Amino acid sequence: MEKSARNLPLLSLSLAFGSLIFAQAPHQQHHPPASAEEYAKILEDPGRDAWQKPDEVIRALELKPTDVVADIGAGSGYFTRRFAPHVAKVYAVDIDERLLKIAAKNAPPNVVTTVASTDDPKLPAASVDLVFFCDVLHHIDNRPAYYAKLRRALKPGGRIVNVDFYKKPLPIGPPLEMKLSEALVVDEFKSAGFRLAKTFDFMPYQYFQVFQ
Repeated sequence: MEKSARNLPLLSLSLAFGSLIFAQAPHQQHHPPASAEEYAKILEDPGRDAWQKPDEVIRALELKPTDVVADIGAGSGYFTRRFAPHVAKVYAVDIDERLLKIAAKNAPPNVVTTVASTDDPKLPAASVDLVFFCDVLHHIDNRPAYYAKLRRALKPGGRIVNVDFYKKPLPIGPPLEMKLSEALVVDEFKSAGFRLAKTFDFMPYQYFQVFQ
């Protein structure tokens, strides 16, 4: 069975949980940036939009104005600020408080930053309509226990969305051994009581799964 990275130093894991620890540095650099500010520059690289296709991702989710979204591994707020105009509230969740401070700068009032722990998103019970992961799941240890906490945070009928890199050699993204296959993610969520409701394939390097 594939496993997520273990025993990473706190700084590395903190940066990793933001969304894209390895994805955008040139020459496949696999060392974390020295500061949250440097990491935020990587996350916010304008070139990311071309392959991440954030606007298309938002449209595909068909969000409602009353929805509450939890952006787990929000980092500098790349997706958080794109969710905010479409929903009632966004929880920007990350284990790195420094990145969340960057995400909070000039954020609209419906964005709430939440400092999580590596094993708990710290979301209120029955508070969220959509949990969103982008390039984060492969960094979470003991995912079954984590999914149980997500289930408690979801409202009835809530969804979990996972966007992550295909498990194959790619010009961007984490090393192959860190990646999770689509089938493994489906099996893990199924074991946690979720079903795969929908998939999308419009991104060149990532799969896009919706669970209910």
